[in-house]
Amino acid sequence: MTANGLLQICVYLGVLLALAKPLGGYMAAVYEGRSAAGRVLAPVERFIYRVTGVDPQAEMRWTGYAFAFLLFNLLGAVAVYALQRCQGFLPLNPQGLAAVAPDSAFNTAVSFATNTNWQGYGGETTMSYLTQMLGLTVQNFVSAASGMAVLVALIRGFVRKNADTIGNFWVDMSRGTLYILLPLSFVLALLLIGQGVVQTFGPYRSVPLVEATGYEQPKQDESGNPVTGKITVSEQTLALGPAASQIAIKQLGTNGGGFFGVNSSHPFENPTPFSNFLEMLAILLISGALCYTFGVMVGDTRQGWAILAAMTLIFVPLVLVAVLGEQSGNPAFAALGLDPAGGNMEGKETRFGIVNSALWATATTAASNGSVNAMHDSFTPLGGLVPMWLMQLGEVVFGGVGSGLYGMIVFAIVAVFVAGLMIGRTPEYLGKKIEAYEMKMAAIVILVPPLVVLGGTAAAVMVDVGKASVANPGAHGFSEILYAFSSAGNNNGSAFGGLSANTPFYNTLLGLAMWLSRYWLAVPTLAIAGALAAKKYVPPSAGTLPTHTSMFVGLLIGVVIIVGALTFIPALALGPIVEHLTMIGAK
Repeated sequence: MTANGLLQICVYLGVLLALAKPLGGYMAAVYEGRSAAGRVLAPVERFIYRVTGVDPQAEMRWTGYAFAFLLFNLLGAVAVYALQRCQGFLPLNPQGLAAVAPDSAFNTAVSFATNTNWQGYGGETTMSYLTQMLGLTVQNFVSAASGMAVLVALIRGFVRKNADTIGNFWVDMSRGTLYILLPLSFVLALLLIGQGVVQTFGPYRSVPLVEATGYEQPKQDESGNPVTGKITVSEQTLALGPAASQIAIKQLGTNGGGFFGVNSSHPFENPTPFSNFLEMLAILLISGALCYTFGVMVGDTRQGWAILAAMTLIFVPLVLVAVLGEQSGNPAFAALGLDPAGGNMEGKETRFGIVNSALWATATTAASNGSVNAMHDSFTPLGGLVPMWLMQLGEVVFGGVGSGLYGMIVFAIVAVFVAGLMIGRTPEYLGKKIEAYEMKMAAIVILVPPLVVLGGTAAAVMVDVGKASVANPGAHGFSEILYAFSSAGNNNGSAFGGLSANTPFYNTLLGLAMWLSRYWLAVPTLAIAGALAAKKYVPPSAGTLPTHTSMFVGLLIGVVIIVGALTFIPALALGPIVEHLTMIGAK
């Protein structure tokens, strides 16, 4: 690890943590209806309610909140599916792109509605401008706002006493979109445009090459005999489009769906080191700040700082492992006449280098973002294990906006329950007793993703159609499948590029995995919120476990790590771990 590399990591973390308090405090004010921005945006908010027929004063029980959440997301998925299937005769399609295949359209619709943004297609060759903007970009906003709304409902469960309502989904989602996501995305999009990210409705452009190039292409002569012919290329077609506006919200909303097929490694999505820093910062910005929002809304900011500390203490060592894994290179390089000390630059952009590539890979999988600025399939075994395991921890180390924090709060509930068992006392968290019902719901939240990931991986490796999409044999091929289901089963969206996943089998199976992992977690979380809101407040006593201390931070980290290790180390042993041992053995 060089001094320059450590400095880059420290600057990134320093800026991220410094912004947590001001942004977190602002978001708390938004959801509590006391934001200063309301003087400007309140008329727009009231207009939205009038047009949609929403009564902002009407509160919902947790069942009504969950129904509204599910209905809205279902309608969004249907709309995105319809846009893809009809884009061939809709406007804003200057390249005349045809309708998307049914299985791919289903996978993409579920992917963007669930905030996963898994992409089995190349954006510039598959999606029209209209589909990218009206379908995918809109879902980037509302799927993120939906996750934040579920978090706010859970927070109200802790705050309210003897109540049977947890808020209004339509109000929470509208405020998250209008007051938080839109302003931040507007500012970030302008900054990215200033760095050279494209934003245009113009058609793709053909430009002459500086130097013509040629290649041999197999073909047949008039008799059908195979021959080769030289093809000379003197120009290149540059894909363009309204990219900056989608990239801003893809990062801020932890969506990750790129405008172009290679995502943020594309120079039109991420052209400079400064744009790279801005996009990487945006990945964890809201997720980190929501921890402070949580503390403000429950009336004890120490609770938010404790959870943020737990997230950061898991994140930082894994960043270092990823960077060191890539900087150590591959012993096989020496046999090719290369110096392994130069590190593993395969699949990485030279304008970002190893540190920024590994840091991005760790951040994007710590959050449920999934965007990439390097190809994870080309990482070393240990470098690739880090992003895979971060997803397998449940996307709670920062995690998706809203969903990451409510997942970590569920782990906190489990942690206080374990502590209660140790001392023989009914566990309490933030003044609410944690009883059998809450633990059943917490068990569903924690166990569904591993079931989806491991079950999906097992199904794929047992059938020929699943194995046919693997480009690499052996342990790495297994890692590609495991990574795909870890990504879909935890609503991340990144991928090991060696798996050809745009097939009916994978589009369908991964689509179902994304659907289950989003809603079988959100609904039990809302059930916990409803149960907690109905309870009375229990004042802390001498037997109450303080949940803002370093001891609790350690306990919370231990629960997250132990659950992740016990669940996934056997599967990881068949993939990246054995691949790493093989690589060392080759030395």
